[in-house]
Amino acid sequence: MEENAQVPEFELPGTGGIRFRPADYQGRCLVLYFYPKDNTPGCTTEGQDFAARHADFQAAGCDLFGISRDSLRSHEGFKAKLNLPFELLSDVDEVVCERFGVIKMKNMYGKKVRGIERSTFVIDRAGRLARAWRGVKVPNHVQEVLAFVQSL
Repeated sequence: MEENAQVPEFELPGTGGIRFRPADYQGRCLVLYFYPKDNTPGCTTEGQDFAARHADFQAAGCDLFGISRDSLRSHEGFKAKLNLPFELLSDVDEVVCERFGVIKMKNMYGKKVRGIERSTFVIDRAGRLARAWRGVKVPNHVQEVLAFVQSL
């Protein structure tokens, strides 16, 4: 998906019993961050970093959601363990992951495996992709995303 493109409509189940649809957030900015797996070190740190700045994203008129291929049950446990103040969305069928182009072949202990390339997308108030970060490294990433959101 290219920057400035209209984000296609989709629906995903989320923690807290939500059904997430981008159209339901029209007029608000959205941050969708795709991460490889619940309860892994990098994903835990990234979730904690987003949680620490959640109030700042909210103050900027922006809602935040994490997305991975994990089940809702896994997400509920991960969210509770980290006390995340935002919802996690479950894309077990990889439909949305494919749409955003985040499924990649990765090396895991010398083996090729399909997985999510850590990526973050900002969707503007008009439902267009305002910015994409792919192949994200966790340190300082959240601050960079927040600065961009605050500039909108």
